[in-house]
Amino acid sequence: MSLTPRENLLKLWRREGFEYAPAHFWLCPSLAEEFKKRYGSAESYEDTFNFPFRGVSAAMKENRQDWMRYYPGITFNPDTGIDDCGVAHEPHPGSMHMTRMHHPMKNLTSLDEFKAYPYPELRHDCVKTLTSEIAAIHNRGLAAMGGPGSIWENSWYMRSMEELMVDMMTGDEKAVYHLDRITELVSERAVALAAAGADFLHLGDDIGMQHAIMMSEELYRTWIKPRFAKVIKAAKAVKPDLLFSYHSCGYVEPFIPDLIEIGVDILNPVQPECMSFEKIHAEYGDVLSFWGTIGTQTTMPFGKPEEVRSEVLRNLKIAGKKGGLLCTPTHLVEPEVPWANVEAYLQACRDF
Repeated sequence: MSLTPRENLLKLWRREGFEYAPAHFWLCPSLAEEFKKRYGSAESYEDTFNFPFRGVSAAMKENRQDWMRYYPGITFNPDTGIDDCGVAHEPHPGSMHMTRMHHPMKNLTSLDEFKAYPYPELRHDCVKTLTSEIAAIHNRGLAAMGGPGSIWENSWYMRSMEELMVDMMTGDEKAVYHLDRITELVSERAVALAAAGADFLHLGDDIGMQHAIMMSEELYRTWIKPRFAKVIKAAKAVKPDLLFSYHSCGYVEPFIPDLIEIGVDILNPVQPECMSFEKIHAEYGDVLSFWGTIGTQTTMPFGKPEEVRSEVLRNLKIAGKKGGLLCTPTHLVEPEVPWANVEAYLQACRDF
């Protein structure tokens, strides 16, 4: 093979052809342990299976606060963690990676309280650190993925979805201030990652549910779309060949033209339980690339290995010789997934 994994992935996502179909997934802890048992390798599964990229994130200043002043009268589970935005993540019994979130800004009632809130800030030396990290990734022939964060999700994690939705629908100045502050932070991180040489940025911001969009198109286009447009414009001004991947679980078909308009290059994860990849590719495959398409609600946990293989080969064939699809499971590979299905997925990518 003449192309490095990085070169092959970037050509694929630019729909310029590719030498081989790369594989990628994230394993839950129990399946990561299963990998170690089966392979007995000191390598990570990312290295063993030759995944084409590694992730980096723009470092934030330490944000030490008395966060409990935003949670009067609440007693948390001792294992609860509070992140740099003040959001408390309380472990949820029976869940592997989901937590019950508590929203520190939920009970704030005035713009002055919002302005006094200790929003996180970017570290001043983050570009220098990122440049070194990304150079090391490139030296291995791999692409560097940057994670600048999210606008909608970070905002509602802090405010609560119900309160933020009401603020937006009533045109409240608190929503303007809050979303602008989060947009500024995401934009600063995106620009830092672009300046440091990241190949693509992956923005995660769920705006879809299983069979419907999470908010009206009007609400999205008024409040969320123009802010993401600012982030993408700022980062691509620094690095014009930077690719943007946008993640939203669920049904997001009505928003796809908006995402293309603001400069999104790759749509993730295109859940087959919610949308038809064949239909979406037929409509947008000449201007948009894709990442995902193999169901983690259906095929991966409950299909037979030959069904996993068939779906991988089918979707890669839809994308065709020009590429445009990093064919992967649509989300974290959960404990219910048989290891034989993981192997079937990997082998199908190799065989294509």
